[in-house]
Amino acid sequence: PGENETKVDLEELKTSVLYSGPVDPAEWVGLRKSNPLLVYLRNNLLMLAILAFEVTIYRHQEYYRCRNNLTAPVTKTIFHDITRAHLDDGVVNCVKYFINYFFYKFGLEVSHSILLFFRLPFQTFSFTDCVFTCFCHTDYPWRSGNANFNSNIIKWLYFPDFIVRPNPVFLVYDFMLLLCASLQRQTFEDENKAAVRIMAGDNVEICMNLDAASFSQHNPVPDFIHCR
Repeated sequence: PGENETKVDLEELKTSVLYSGPVDPAEWVGLRKSNPLLVYLRNNLLMLAILAFEVTIYRHQEYYRCRNNLTAPVTKTIFHDITRAHLDDGVVNCVKYFINYFFYKFGLEVSHSILLFFRLPFQTFSFTDCVFTCFCHTDYPWRSGNANFNSNIIKWLYFPDFIVRPNPVFLVYDFMLLLCASLQRQTFEDENKAAVRIMAGDNVEICMNLDAASFSQHNPVPDFIHCR
């Protein structure tokens, strides 16, 4: 398109792969031949190897329990003999407890912290900066004149784009947020299980209106502050 046929910034248009030269039609849908293929697929093969190793471990554990008439642990923890009652029995037991149940106790705070930290790369995103662009019909729909998208929105939503190649680092942020959300959902489910509450303790807050000196009447944990 010429200068009078589009509303796209000419500087951005010069960097577009779609208009800078001939383009393989396969690349329009995200397909590109890679050489050597093994180097391109090594990360995928590594993930498959890790998944196969994980399945092997779970199958071996299940077979071992069935052969020895053992039951599976109530919670999927490392130290099965550590419960909420061992939290105040020393530093070693305290560390073991938090290795088992750290996200169970502080998952909500961790999720909020990671959310605030990983939103920093998206600070340039602004709905008020939306501009209308017009490409020819061979470009993506979000680059058409009827789409309220600019480069920042496309980057934030991780849409494919011929002008700015999507940064794969953003997938790490999305993965971490999805991981925290999944763990937090599992924590909410565990909080409703009596067996987990017995092992890890409940997350019910003590009333904030209670006097600090009378906490020992409502809290089963020894009072190390007002015990004197």
